[in-house]
Amino acid sequence: MVYCGHSQKVQKVMVQPTSLIFRYLQNRSQTQIQLYEQVNMQIGGCITGFDEYMNFVLDDAEEIHSKTKSRKQLG
Repeated sequence: MVYCGHSQKVQKVMVQPTSLIFRYLQNRSQTQIQLYEQVNMQIGGCITGFDEYMNFVLDDAEEIHSKTKSRKQLG
């Protein structure tokens, strides 16, 4: 958010999803991905690649179950 002078005007910037994902890839950020079909499970890890269809390649991936709070290493 950017505040200009004394006014309370806020400028919002639209960021493309691929730009955001590419930033996570460059920074080797630990990321959690919410699954569409399985709402109680997430996949976490470092993004090492992705394509235009939003298929991800993760390093040190783990399956995270939100109901049981369990984690399973995937690779």
